[in-house]
Amino acid sequence: QVQLVESGGGLVQAGGSLRLSCVASVRILSIVFMGWYRQAPGKERELVATIISGGSTAYADSVKGRFAVSRDNAKNTMYLQMNRLKPEDTGVYYCAAGLVSPNYWGQGTQVTVSS
Repeated sequence: QVQLVESGGGLVQAGGSLRLSCVASVRILSIVFMGWYRQAPGKERELVATIISGGSTAYADSVKGRFAVSRDNAKNTMYLQMNRLKPEDTGVYYCAAGLVSPNYWGQGTQVTVSS
């Protein structure tokens, strides 16, 4: 069983930055797939960014050039650096991990971007 704990959410003005962290209960060297998802009020959960064990990353079109996902295997932590935030980035951000797709989820952290 893998436990994931997110942190770093909060309230920020449009144009600001936040860095989310996701700490895993196991060595993430053994985890191939890790990713960030978000869910806005009244909307379905959507993929934001993914990073696999080899370091390859992928992003939703809406965040390309503004967000950056990374992982620190020594700290068993994945990060999401979010810059130039927009009100439409508001939502609950979830960390996910698995073999080739999400099998484990964190509890989520709220990000609110005011205009």
